[in-house]
This record gives sequence, C-alpha cells and structure tokens, in this order.
Amino acid sequence: MTVLVGVDGSTASLHALDLAVREASLRDTAVRLVYADAWAKHPAWVDTPRPGPPPGAEAALRAAREHSSAEFTTDVVAGEPGSALVRESAGAELVVVGHRGHGGFPELLLGSVAVKVAAHATGPVLLTRGPARFDGGVGVGVDGSAVTDAALGFAFAEAALRGVGLVAVHASMGPYLSGPTDVLIFDPDAERADQHRLLTAALTPWRERHPGVPVREEVRWDRPSRALVELSERVSLVAVGRRGRSGLPGRRLGSVTHALVHHASCPVAVVPT
Repeated sequence: MTVLVGVDGSTASLHALDLAVREASLRDTAVRLVYADAWAKHPAWVDTPRPGPPPGAEAALRAAREHSSAEFTTDVVAGEPGSALVRESAGAELVVVGHRGHGGFPELLLGSVAVKVAAHATGPVLLTRGPARFDGGVGVGVDGSAVTDAALGFAFAEAALRGVGLVAVHASMGPYLSGPTDVLIFDPDAERADQHRLLTAALTPWRERHPGVPVREEVRWDRPSRALVELSERVSLVAVGRRGRSGLPGRRLGSVTHALVHHASCPVAVVPT
C-alpha cells in the first residue's frame, strides 16, 4: 500500500505532496505521485499517436521534484483528474489532494477534483488547506453514527502516529423532549447530559484500543459545521465521516462534511464507512 498524491504543478498540489510525504513517513510506506492526463483519451489521439509528452505533465513532475527532496514514484495516468484519482485510490492506503488545482474558477473555495475524490475514493482522503502544520492535535467530529465511528478509528490512529492528543467534538442544536407527546419542553441540562453520554460511548472502544492517546471531549451547543470549522483553527487535522446522520440519502458528502472541507483552516480527512 502507498500514500497516493495527485499533482498538477499548482501550489496546492505541492502542499499536498508535503503532507503526503509526512504521512508516508509516519506509516513507513512509499509515496506514489500521480499526474492525470485528461487528454489521453481525446478522440484526436485514438488512431494517431500523440507527439511528445502529455501537456503539463513534465512541468508538474519537475515542479514536484524541485519542491521536495523526498523519494517518490511518479505515474502519468489517463483520464479526467478526479475520476483518475478515484480509480487509483483502490490501491492506496491514503489519498492526498490539494483543495484546488490549476483548473476551475478562482473564487471557488474547493476545486471539483477535490470534491470528487473526497466523495468517491475507496479509502480515506486528506484535503489540504494551505501548508500543513504538525504542531497541533487531531480533531474529530462525532455524531454517534457508524460513519463517524470510521472517522474516529482514523483520528485515533493518526493521533497515535503523530504522538499528539485528540479533540473529539459533538455539536448539537436538537431539543430534549419530555412529558406528553404534544408538548415540547427544552431542558438544557438533560440535553447536555445526553450529548455527553453519546460522545463518551462513541469514544470508549477507541480509547481502549489506543490507551496512549490523550482525549479531550467537547460538547458544543452549536451547528456541527460551525463547531468543526472552529475546531480546525485549533488543531493540525480534522477527521470526519463522508456523511453523517443528516443530509439527503443520495448525497455522497454530508452537509457538515461539505461545509468543513470548504471552510476548514487545516487539512481535513474524509473517511468512508
């Protein structure tokens, strides 16, 4: 297994390379750098060999080698970048991509390639948000679902690899129901106690597997997306499930995850179930 990183020569993809190198070092595995050649299957080249290397590939790979002194293998693969990285993710332990590359509209906070890979990759995807930093803990969003249980597994393992603590945040704005079914009574103390129990129960099995990881529990009375974006300002990585309890069944990325990958201040790990 390798750490797969997609590059296109952009600054964001070079930040992704830095993060991939660090993650591979933590895992004692290799880095595989991939450039996706979107023109390889263009009708113009079906019957006639295309002269020279793929446009942009040489420049992107040269920029990567000049940027990093680490060892990595390089491959040029055919296909639209998002689809190519999703396909290649099947053989990777982790995929790292920049939050946006050369293409798309400058005003977009997250590029289409990053969104596609985060939503469809076989395994965990790390999205950069500028230069990565490793001087903080690992954060994780928890809602008690099986999806966030997968994110917890990734977050605890990552914290153990980095030798840092874990900050687990559960945010809710739901009321506590009491009394007759037609009466809504909001009891903040009862609601907070319930949310603490949910968070503690979700963390317990992972604490037992990683007893050396210090854990801080935080229950927030806030929108989950806003709480996790705020958390990203205090840690060096935030892990979330691909989709949680809320959202439309047809969506590959949940609404909270979607908001976080667009607005986080640190790299975000999107973890499938």
